[in-house]
Amino acid sequence: MATDASTIGRMQAAGNTRGTLVAFLALALVWGASFLFMKLGLAGLAPGQVVIGRVWFGALTLAAVMLVTRRRWPRDLKLWGHMVVVAITFGVAPYALFAWAEQTVPSGLASIYNATTPIMTLLLTPLLLRSERLSRAQSGGVVIGILGVLVLSAPWQLIGSADLAGSLPGQIACLGATLCYGFSGLYLRRFVFGRGVESLTLSAMEICLAAPLALVLLPFGGLDPIGVSAPVVLSIAALGVLGTGIAYIWYYRVLGEWGAARASTVTYLAPVVGVVLGVLVLGETVQWYEPVGGLVVIAGIIASQRGLRLRRARTLSAPARLPSAPPPRSRAESS
Repeated sequence: MATDASTIGRMQAAGNTRGTLVAFLALALVWGASFLFMKLGLAGLAPGQVVIGRVWFGALTLAAVMLVTRRRWPRDLKLWGHMVVVAITFGVAPYALFAWAEQTVPSGLASIYNATTPIMTLLLTPLLLRSERLSRAQSGGVVIGILGVLVLSAPWQLIGSADLAGSLPGQIACLGATLCYGFSGLYLRRFVFGRGVESLTLSAMEICLAAPLALVLLPFGGLDPIGVSAPVVLSIAALGVLGTGIAYIWYYRVLGEWGAARASTVTYLAPVVGVVLGVLVLGETVQWYEPVGGLVVIAGIIASQRGLRLRRARTLSAPARLPSAPPPRSRAESS
């Protein structure tokens, strides 16, 4: 009986591992394809309309999941206030920046820029989490990542090229979007995590708050005429239901099973998917400096993560310091 029980346990563990791996690969595929979906959506919609469609599809999906699984919405008003900030910085603002950027930036290049999110997080860490200072290894990783961004932007190509110079604001907007992602991740860690609310509920709160907040984009092209076609509608539906709804469920499963360090490696695969889809579906061309710059950024992320792991290992292995014994009291003090 014991053998049978252990065998069943191993089979269940193997099944969970395979399921998590499938979720991880599906997540990389969907998040990498999100930049293609945005590009296709822009064929008939303004950037603001892409954002509004995306978050409303995502909100309806996550609200349905909350209803089907019978999860309760939190009643903590302070938590809802913090989630408004997250909805803006993790949802509406970066979505709008990426959608606006892809009017001039290829979808593959936008997906590569998305990989700079961990670098932005490290840059903002000393500002938002003042108790945490970057180690030398982490600082070196940031420097390597910045060099990768410089290679990505290819400033030497901007001289005398009107097309490339015209894409520079879009590239800056991509960096602005990843800066928002970095800020919101740290904001979540400082003000939201640790309140006893599960991740799926937090993601549903964020996207459901982002949906009405996205309507602020209506005066900025949100009321422009819409070019309705099957590719446009299907792209926005996929972007919302998959990229902004279901993907959160997959991500939090991977996060719970593998931990934050391994889960973050999805950032490395998503640009590969984005670049390949951009070439195959949209016929985009890839310049040599784009994958090279992306690899340099990833090298910086890996270096910074190793520095973080070394720092944690040293902290855990350091012996605890016991309080020193007070000096012996004199007879006069004792009396």
